[in-house]
Amino acid sequence: MKNGKRLKTRKISELLELYPFLTNFFEDNLIDIEGKADLTINELLNTIDEDELEDKALDVEKLLSSISEYIDQMIEFLGEDDSNGVEKLTILPGRDKSGETEKFDPIEISKSEIISIVGPTGSGKSRLLADIEWTAQEDTPTLRKILINDKLPDKKWRFSSSNKLVAQLSQNMNFVMDLTVREFLELHAKSRMVEEEESVIEKIIYEANKLAGEKFDPDTPVTSLSGGQSRALMIADTAILSSSPIVLIDEIENAGIDRKKALRLLVGEEKIVLMATHDPLLALMGNKRIVINNGGIKKLIITSDQEKDILSGLEKMDSIVQKMRKKLRYGESLSLEDLMKENENA
Repeated sequence: MKNGKRLKTRKISELLELYPFLTNFFEDNLIDIEGKADLTINELLNTIDEDELEDKALDVEKLLSSISEYIDQMIEFLGEDDSNGVEKLTILPGRDKSGETEKFDPIEISKSEIISIVGPTGSGKSRLLADIEWTAQEDTPTLRKILINDKLPDKKWRFSSSNKLVAQLSQNMNFVMDLTVREFLELHAKSRMVEEEESVIEKIIYEANKLAGEKFDPDTPVTSLSGGQSRALMIADTAILSSSPIVLIDEIENAGIDRKKALRLLVGEEKIVLMATHDPLLALMGNKRIVINNGGIKKLIITSDQEKDILSGLEKMDSIVQKMRKKLRYGESLSLEDLMKENENA
């Protein structure tokens, strides 16, 4: 722990406020802290009988070292270390499938930005995403280099199971666990050791139902969720509970959810969102779009004001399509008058 020396002077109450999980440490080591919140570690040990200290092989330095190590391990597990913060990601040029050098200036992506990745099937979108996830250092087929906060990335992004740079949301999501939505979220919340677990779970379900075409309740088995409901649940869970600073979404257009609200939720939680898509509406929702062909990045396009106006028109058309889809889903017949009415209201 960087500030390990300061443990000596901190009261138990201060330590628990900073690191709530220390309660488990004291319990596991059979150290009674009840009514001793105003004591320091040294003062706490002075309250323990000498025979007990000897039996447990406890002394100040050893206990401080154990607490410090435990704090470091838990911070790494929870992904809460301040050094984990990703403010900016930079992509440096590599080469395409033909071995030609990519001709683009370094691409900088900041927190809360949405970046769409466009290109034909097989153009290399997945390879770019893999380079980012692996924090490539000229050691992948593309020879690209990835920087985090303008620096060479820490090895934890590659080798730590708890520090995941990228959270991936794939097109197909099938649950196999025999759990309700609440039970599933409780497992994730407990693994993250979040405070106010119940309110966090309620928030995730609330946000997920804002995205899903059909609402579900906490007692719904996850195995009975539709594709759209599953996708909505995982997007809300990723936005609110995941510690990964970058979210990758692959082909969200056919997920049966409110795509615009999904993106707003993710960026509202201060994440970088990378979205591979063939949908013009989604592509224009991005602040920028990376164009890929033949395995290489061909250019970076910043969404223009004119394109934003086009996006507004596309959203109106999409709204009409969604309403028509909903009517069909519930067994209603469509008419030309319905279409004209919806068009007038759009």
